[in-house]
Amino acid sequence: MVDAWRPSAGLQQLRQRAQLLATVRKFFAERDVLEVETPLLCRATGTDPQLDFFSSQFHCPPDNPALFLQTSPEFAMKRLLAAGSGSIYQVCKAFRNGEAGRWHNPEFTILEWYRLGFDLPQLMDEVAALLITVLGELAVKRVSYQQLFQQVTGLDPLRFCREDYGRFAVNQGLAEADRLCEDQHAQWLDLLFSHCVQPAMQAQTIYLVYGYPAIQSSLARISAADPRIAERFEVFIDGAELGNGFHELCDAGEQEARFEEEIAFRLHHGLPAVEKDRLFLDALAAGLPDCSGVAIGLDRLLMMASGCDAIEQVLAFAISRC
Repeated sequence: MVDAWRPSAGLQQLRQRAQLLATVRKFFAERDVLEVETPLLCRATGTDPQLDFFSSQFHCPPDNPALFLQTSPEFAMKRLLAAGSGSIYQVCKAFRNGEAGRWHNPEFTILEWYRLGFDLPQLMDEVAALLITVLGELAVKRVSYQQLFQQVTGLDPLRFCREDYGRFAVNQGLAEADRLCEDQHAQWLDLLFSHCVQPAMQAQTIYLVYGYPAIQSSLARISAADPRIAERFEVFIDGAELGNGFHELCDAGEQEARFEEEIAFRLHHGLPAVEKDRLFLDALAAGLPDCSGVAIGLDRLLMMASGCDAIEQVLAFAISRC
């Protein structure tokens, strides 16, 4: 490639990134939320079957342990919360293997924060306030996952019928859906939501979609009012996902059981093996305070702030130029 040494992003985008970071830090400083740093190279990683990871070897005899680049700083940040840090945020790199494209780079910048004593409506308020601070005035639409999914597809996301889901998918030109998703309700929801629901979202609108099905709730509490629903939300702008928030699960036993289910799923489907993060589980057992947390992709947010069409346009060096 000619001039492959040059940055992927223009100088204007690099300046906008610096301004975005300054705006984020000012936003949290005004709210007395502590900025922290946690390790990106750790002895354990998440069990989520939807995420692939990067691994390495630490040359430290006699064990020479495997180390993993983190897909999110979540586990380490929750250890700080359990140790009494109070509300915290972090801006850092995160790493997800196999992800590259218009919206994805395997190394990306994440903003993650946790607010003690916040319920999900309070955290959604804060997310909307941050996005409006960065992007300017936008409409804000709060809608339940079930309502939005039914409006677009006519299907109930809390009641799985493979035949109904398959029929709708074929009508939408998604003929391979049944072969890809089989009897996995969560995979059907992911596919139909990303291919049908997200494109139907109104432009120039912040969507705060709450009440996700419990089968998509690895780290969120289950609703006390309806066990089919998790206390989770996602935020979208122009149909693009920006962030994922939870009323955080504090029960170490329940969390370990969910890890076991995900590890079994990985094994059954031939995915790379992982082990449970014992230090994270120990922190939960010691006592994670009641809190809600959210992670936002800052590169995607910068794309929207700068009017760029692809993530490589806002990265100093995308993977293709590393």
